[in-house]
Amino acid sequence: MPSPTTTDTGLAADLLSVVARINRLATQRVTMQLPFAQARLLSTIEDQGAARISDLAALDHCSQPTMTTQVRRLEDAGLVTRALDPADGRAVLISITDAGIAALAQVRTDRGAAIDPFLERLDDADRRTLADAIRVMRRLLDDAREQH
Repeated sequence: MPSPTTTDTGLAADLLSVVARINRLATQRVTMQLPFAQARLLSTIEDQGAARISDLAALDHCSQPTMTTQVRRLEDAGLVTRALDPADGRAVLISITDAGIAALAQVRTDRGAAIDPFLERLDDADRRTLADAIRVMRRLLDDAREQH
């Protein structure tokens, strides 16, 4: 019988693999108004709140110049703004705008619509199981946020 650690590691790997595949499926089946990388960055900014470019680069595992380019594109589109960091006048904080929130909501709606036909094939019991799993995943994210 596998140890709890092995089981948990396998469960974690399976969870990440399935979520990544569902994300790819949604992305492949929809035409988005924003490139996926920009939508992901907007989501990060919405989730993290105002953040420095260096922090966003670290979260996205990319270089600061790459993140600066991505932020500039979002800023040019009116989806994010820059403001001086009150804690350090040499730094700027990037925040999502109302237009950015609306664009991100539309991306999520469009991507969700790409998955809807597959969800419609599920029976009621599977839908309830999936809804329960989503609640558990949100709780995992809440726990992770509290530890950070």
